Amino acid sequence: MSALPGTTGRRRIYLMRHGFVDYTSEEVRRTRDPSIVSLTPAGEDEARAAGAALAEVHFDLAICSGLKRTRQTAELVLAEHPDAPELEVEERFQELRSGQYIDFKSPEHLAATMTFLFEQAGEPDAEFLPGGEKFSEAMVRIMDGLTDLLMRPGWASALVVAHEVVNRMVLASVIGAPLGASAGFEQDTGCINIIDFDLVPDESGNRTQIERGMIKAVNLTPANYLKNGMNLRSLEAIFTRPEEAS
Repeated sequence: MSALPGTTGRRRIYLMRHGFVDYTSEEVRRTRDPSIVSLTPAGEDEARAAGAALAEVHFDLAICSGLKRTRQTAELVLAEHPDAPELEVEERFQELRSGQYIDFKSPEHLAATMTFLFEQAGEPDAEFLPGGEKFSEAMVRIMDGLTDLLMRPGWASALVVAHEVVNRMVLASVIGAPLGASAGFEQDTGCINIIDFDLVPDESGNRTQIERGMIKAVNLTPANYLKNGMNLRSLEAIFTRPEEAS
């Protein structure tokens, strides 16, 4: 089994959130479909900064969720890697499917609503906005995708570009926390999380199993490592128009 140098069964995932997007754009409001958003110029800059920060990291695999914003982010990161692997799509890492479209009155309204949803994520039948995907069902697909990735042979280090809620849920799961704990993991746009997983043979010796996950770093933002001036939470910033934030 491939493993990180110096280890016998350790694999590393560089788990990113896509760069900045504008969910308040005219196109999103017209179609009422946030899934179509693209990176803004600021989001492209965040992705390039992440690419530069990761330039010395060797990736055996590169995966995005397939939604445009993750594909754009991954491509900009991989542009810094002359020997980059081919970008793959894993749809199980897509953001939770939202239900009723809500034209939020303000960034604060959005942040308060989403924070409440995150905190209720562990409740039975909790949904990602009314009529949306259940957190518990999303967790199953996300963890199935993660497990299949970890069991895949022939790699030691992977780039995975996903989404805010997906990343929050993965981070909570690694430390054995309930779904509601995902509210405590901030994920700024363009951020990088580093997670190691130790794999060992099962009792039969014929199969591999995950022994533990270890979080090495959370919410690193190469475009602004010290987050100077980043006073808004991600949920507030991403629904604030540039002219309003200045």
